[in-house]
Amino acid sequence: MALEKTLVLLKPCTVQRALMGEILSRFEKKGLRVCGLKMMQLTDEVLSEHYAHLAGKEFFQRVKDSMMVTPVVAIALEGVGAVEAVRTITGPTTGRKAPAGTIRGDYSMSFQENIVHASDSLETAAIELKRFFRDEEIFEYRPATFDFLYANDEF
Repeated sequence: MALEKTLVLLKPCTVQRALMGEILSRFEKKGLRVCGLKMMQLTDEVLSEHYAHLAGKEFFQRVKDSMMVTPVVAIALEGVGAVEAVRTITGPTTGRKAPAGTIRGDYSMSFQENIVHASDSLETAAIELKRFFRDEEIFEYRPATFDFLYANDEF
């Protein structure tokens, strides 16, 4: 398997509840490498592009409004199978249905206020990373712990 990069957004509900560090630490403890990190205020324009697949839904504007309440934290993560690993850690979209032990299962009761957005595929991750990060904001480095996270033939 190859190393993959993926996007996570810590939503305004996470910022408001002061859970940013705790949620980020869940990904780091798993062994995912933070290769980009920034706080940013999202605009209606960016959110219209990001949630274009929801444009015909009655809750489209509500979702966008929710994502503009406070800044979000954009995180670029890297690891072997990073997209799937992040999706497993975050759990299903609806927090009250997510299993205990997942981020949403431990911290969310909502479909919308569900702590994080996580890219759902490698293709989507590539698009979303470009939407939220400039090339120079994604960093390449090898953590000292790298050799203790993977077997030498896993990447």
